[in-house]
Amino acid sequence: MASLDEEIARQFIEFSRQKLASEFWPRICACLEPLREEQVWWRPNEASNSIGNLLLHLNGNARQWIVSALGGAADERNRPIEFSEREHIPVAALRSKLEETLSQVDAVLAALAVGDLVRKQTIQRHENVSTLQAVYHVVEHFAMHYGQILYIVKMLKGEDAPPAPQRRE
Repeated sequence: MASLDEEIARQFIEFSRQKLASEFWPRICACLEPLREEQVWWRPNEASNSIGNLLLHLNGNARQWIVSALGGAADERNRPIEFSEREHIPVAALRSKLEETLSQVDAVLAALAVGDLVRKQTIQRHENVSTLQAVYHVVEHFAMHYGQILYIVKMLKGEDAPPAPQRRE
């Protein structure tokens, strides 16, 4: 029988995987559906990000914090370009890249053991970041930027974004 610590760790990991793969990602994809390419790259001013920039940023963040720091892949992130990119990278390419990264994130999370959650590493100049903190950071980061994406879609379309498709379990 699993200890309470093991059960809490298992639930945390599974809940995090579910939030990323079954909640935030389908909702982001639903937000993208009604948009034209130029709308994905629209920004109200230079101090704001486009949806395209937010997708690049989510990809860079998840790769750096989970795939690289926890999964051992090379950290090749160029954070400044996530925000400065002005070329209209096709939406299909943005989606494909982020979907691939989320698949890698899910594989890393699925492989985590209970003891891994307290392991420390340095991520993006932050020292002594536990695995639990890194996972929590990525999940909350997706939540925050999903909210921004949703707000942009509402501004552009004047209506709610379409609901995310229901997953069949």
